[in-house]
Amino acid sequence: PTVGASPSTTADGWIELFDGRAVTGLEAHGGGPVPTDRWTVSDGALRTIPGPGTDLVTAERFADFELEFHWAVSPGGNSGVMIGVQDDGRPTFASGPEYQLLDDAGHPDGADPTTAAAALYGLLAPAPDRRLAPVGEVNRSRIVADAGHVEHWLDDELVLAYDWDDATLRAAIAESKFASEPTFMAERDGRIAVQHHGEAVWFTAI
Repeated sequence: PTVGASPSTTADGWIELFDGRAVTGLEAHGGGPVPTDRWTVSDGALRTIPGPGTDLVTAERFADFELEFHWAVSPGGNSGVMIGVQDDGRPTFASGPEYQLLDDAGHPDGADPTTAAAALYGLLAPAPDRRLAPVGEVNRSRIVADAGHVEHWLDDELVLAYDWDDATLRAAIAESKFASEPTFMAERDGRIAVQHHGEAVWFTAI
């Protein structure tokens, strides 16, 4: 990928991590530049190279933010965007809650609302009437985080909202696979991660 040392900022204040041409402000999880054997830029998109994956994380940490990303998956594709990711040597999902990116019709996770596209992965289901683009076409998503209140948006529709320290959510975490992860959702301030799950997925803007 074409990689810059620091992200560019648009005239209206957005930080561009990927603008269709260059990757800036993202690095390999664990350190180092974006690995060119795992990710590539072609045809205006940041694309995973199917096979063993390396997640990308922001060079900066964020707590309150609005993140917009345009994404698509291949048939059966699976990916995600995590927030609050900690530098603890663990996988990104061990600390960061995930906005699920998925081919709902072609992947087994699509059968469970809590692991379907736009879900808070493994914990909370999105609105059942959300509009998901056909597989291979681009979806427009946003994550808005403000003082512990987090919103998942899809195609300009609010499809899920939760509060970081909500007692019901914390009870769900205690009953989930994340219960054994000591840093899961431990801190709001952290890196934002883009997951490489092994399948072909791509982003046209971040």
